[in-house]
Amino acid sequence: MRAGPVLSRRIHCSAWSHSLRAQIAAPSRRLSRFSPVARPYSTRTESREASSFWIAFLLLTVGGGAWIYNTNSYPDSPTQLRPPPQEPFLGIIDTLQTMPTEPAPGTLGSLTSEQEVKLQEFWVLALKVFGVKLDGLELDQARGSGKGDAPPPSPKKSAPKSRWSIWGRSTEEEEDTKSVSSASGIASSLASINITDGDDKYGQSKEFQQALVDLSPEEIRTAFWSMVKQDHPDSLVLRFLRARKWDVKKALIMFISTMRWRLQDMHVDDDIMANAESLAVKQSQSSQPAEKKKGEEFLTQLRMGKSFLHGVDRFGRPICVVRVRLHRASEQTPETLERYTVYTIETARLLLAPPVETATIIFDMTDFSLANMDYTPVKFMIKCFEANYPESLGSVLIHKAPWVFSSIWGIIKGWLDPVVAAKIHFTKNRDDLEKFIPRNQIMKELEGDEDWEYKYVEVRPGENDKMEDTETRDTLIRQRQDLAQEVQDSTIEWIRTSFKGQTEAAKAAKEKRNAQIEQLRKQYWELDPYIRARSLYDRLDIIKGQGKIEFYPGAEKTDSKDTAGAAQ
Repeated sequence: MRAGPVLSRRIHCSAWSHSLRAQIAAPSRRLSRFSPVARPYSTRTESREASSFWIAFLLLTVGGGAWIYNTNSYPDSPTQLRPPPQEPFLGIIDTLQTMPTEPAPGTLGSLTSEQEVKLQEFWVLALKVFGVKLDGLELDQARGSGKGDAPPPSPKKSAPKSRWSIWGRSTEEEEDTKSVSSASGIASSLASINITDGDDKYGQSKEFQQALVDLSPEEIRTAFWSMVKQDHPDSLVLRFLRARKWDVKKALIMFISTMRWRLQDMHVDDDIMANAESLAVKQSQSSQPAEKKKGEEFLTQLRMGKSFLHGVDRFGRPICVVRVRLHRASEQTPETLERYTVYTIETARLLLAPPVETATIIFDMTDFSLANMDYTPVKFMIKCFEANYPESLGSVLIHKAPWVFSSIWGIIKGWLDPVVAAKIHFTKNRDDLEKFIPRNQIMKELEGDEDWEYKYVEVRPGENDKMEDTETRDTLIRQRQDLAQEVQDSTIEWIRTSFKGQTEAAKAAKEKRNAQIEQLRKQYWELDPYIRARSLYDRLDIIKGQGKIEFYPGAEKTDSKDTAGAAQ
């Protein structure tokens, strides 16, 4: 018996709907990964199957995705943003000096007394992991805070073999505050630190315990002071405390897991930043196909401008623009994109002018298609910012997202921590962007007034010659070792006097410590050209050295009403 026309259409629609759901639930591998950027929109003819999928996907998106898009498409109003004046961020900026902007709550310079105590408690645990002999400081902490559950003191261990690391000594006898270098002893004494409430999205509790076993205290200490660079060490530590809602033990787990990630997984300082673009050039000229491919893929990201750093938003936050249309998953390996992503984040850190501590990312979705979708690097970026670079995102602007992205966004949003998701805004035009960035600082590519376009400047011969001067490098490294040790010693004194209620002594110790930290920050820029390969932003004269940066080289300061009015 043949079905009538109406019934036939119903059967056909039901089968079509079932097929569509199956395609969405199990997307093909070709569409299963999305990265920060890719090639221009393709014009080649798709197969009939692909066309059917597109039609189905678009129909679903228009009907079901419109709500998602519209509820996330409007940025905060200017009255909520309250941006500072833009004038201080034009011209040459000294990152060693505090900019005339208000520090955010919970950051250096705006801590409550309770938050400062949390900071000190964190330092006690961190120094313990570093293997520092605390001489009863933990007992003082318990008395000062009214708690009796302070971690037990580290057991004494036999002295390890003497060796040098680039950031400090490696034996116990040289100073009273020197470390107990047995990794197993540290791991045993900190075994009680764990996450038991299920709030461990990335399995960092396990990574923390493994790091204590696999890495020596000296290696963890080295990783920390390497990460500090020109930053204030308290600013770095506070990122982890804020990210874990001031839970000291959770913050420590996140912190140590990050040190392990930098040291063992990514080799951030001893490879990515030490070699950077110059290594990629050498690899691209290699006779070994695998090496040649690595170098060419990395350089391709830079040459096409898949993403780049340029300018600041209304808060003085460095801007990273990602041209999503330039990305195709098949054109580079995930490893290349991970290396490129970390390289970009680390370079952006050098552009932060305190009290600015975060950056803005613009995902330019102009001409986006499903061919540009690549979930793998998206997941990597999310993990980077949530687990390894906490409190580094100021805002994320998804600009000109087409309807086809609405359902994709529904998936991605489910992966995000609510705090991170709240920083994401959809912008549709220049007026939307202008709520975050002054029009004269929006490049013409994004329909703004700034006459600037991205151009990659190739690696120059001899730009890394200072890295060959190992004698000067080693001298500067020894200076930095000594400064880091002085800061550690002053940190202990500051905490000890604070816990004992010795107000004047604590104030004096804090002032002494701050002066030492400023020396450490300044000294980094002396060391920088000997340990960090030059980047595009050095060649563009944005990073000028000695802590000086210029977001808009060659631009003159202006008293335009548009810029001044943006701050009101």
